[in-house]
Amino acid sequence: MSTVSRYQRVTIEWRALLKLAVPIIIGQLANTAMGFVDTVMAGRVSPNDLAAVALGNSVWVPIFLLMSGILIATTAKVSHAFGRGAELETGYLVRQALWLGFALGCGLGVLLWNAQPLMELMGVDPILITPAMGYLRAVACGFPAVAVYLVFRCYSDALGLTRPSMVIGILGLLLNIPLNYIFINGHLGLPAMGGVGCGWATGLVMVFMMIAMFVWVHWAPHYKFSQIFARFQWPEWSAQKSLLALGLPIGISIFAEASLFSVIALLIGGLGANVVAGHQIALNFSSLVFMIPYSLAMATTVRVGQALGANRPRDARFSAGVAMATGLICACVSASYMFLLREQIARIYTADAAVLAVATSLIIYSAIFQFSDAIQVTAAGALRGYQDTRITMLITLFSYWGVGLPIGYLLGLSDKFGVAQGPAGLWQGLIVGLSCAAVMLGIRLHKIARRHNYAAV
Repeated sequence: MSTVSRYQRVTIEWRALLKLAVPIIIGQLANTAMGFVDTVMAGRVSPNDLAAVALGNSVWVPIFLLMSGILIATTAKVSHAFGRGAELETGYLVRQALWLGFALGCGLGVLLWNAQPLMELMGVDPILITPAMGYLRAVACGFPAVAVYLVFRCYSDALGLTRPSMVIGILGLLLNIPLNYIFINGHLGLPAMGGVGCGWATGLVMVFMMIAMFVWVHWAPHYKFSQIFARFQWPEWSAQKSLLALGLPIGISIFAEASLFSVIALLIGGLGANVVAGHQIALNFSSLVFMIPYSLAMATTVRVGQALGANRPRDARFSAGVAMATGLICACVSASYMFLLREQIARIYTADAAVLAVATSLIIYSAIFQFSDAIQVTAAGALRGYQDTRITMLITLFSYWGVGLPIGYLLGLSDKFGVAQGPAGLWQGLIVGLSCAAVMLGIRLHKIARRHNYAAV
């Protein structure tokens, strides 16, 4: 293949990838920006309100990512079926995934409602537990609705139709801002709830997003071939088992990373509201930036899955390679901006000098791990397209919990290596854990792609 033709092939694949990824990125950024808005608006009330929302986020966001990771199995399954032209099978898969999603939403919502013992176990300041639980319980009410929304979104993404998630995500963000204002400050006859009001706003937005996505999928002509609503179907164990076998390792993998950040928030919960708030600022902005490689990984799952469904393993491997390179380019840009503008970023959230000092120092560590984070999440997305999820789960569990957290704890909260560094030491452990995951997942992707190529010869 000539240099020009290879360049053209890369350009074509890159455009196809971005056509899928950009709407997902915008939609995911809009969804994550709701947490950003919650944090900023709560921070304007008081450090305690900011800390309460921070602690609430540290509990519900990992649970939400666990649920969304499990339901990403819908994307992997539907993209394969769509790639091989099995159109009616896509409708069957979505109907079964809706049952799974609703059950997960209800079960995990109940879990969130009863999360207070976890906070007490982790030694969180008792002053913060009551408002944090009020925020959590409000969010929990929206979990069944957002689970149904996630199934429809995964289905739409798998078909290469990513615009709905973008539009609905933006509308949800625009709705979240006035709802926050009403509930936080007390308007329209409602009492002023402070940070707890952010939870009620988030729960209502979740319901809105479910309704909007249902209407879109039901009425738009692009989805008619699947005949999702043509018949009622009870859950079937074989389908549920298949979805769980693929999705549960994905969910655990994503949860392993997200919960690592949350455990850190809980571990430092006894160090005072200023430290918790500073950590939350760095974490919140990092989560916002993370949506770029995460969305790229979701698009990679679709590209790889559709290529394999059409029996084109070489195209699947090529798609994965282009996605990895794109992820690294994005990491270079985001890391540079975060390092150079760290103080300006922190000032968006708060004017408190003590909180600013903590947040600014932690954003530096966040900038450093952009590279390893981009590699590991994109490789994991490609492996989902290959429907290789169990080894990915084991790698991420080992990297985050077997390497990252122990090292972070030793550096941050113990005197084994000198004076305890507090949150800075914990974030250094994150860098080590993410780097370990990036190396191991990259190797795994290379082996799996080669195996599929050999099998096709």
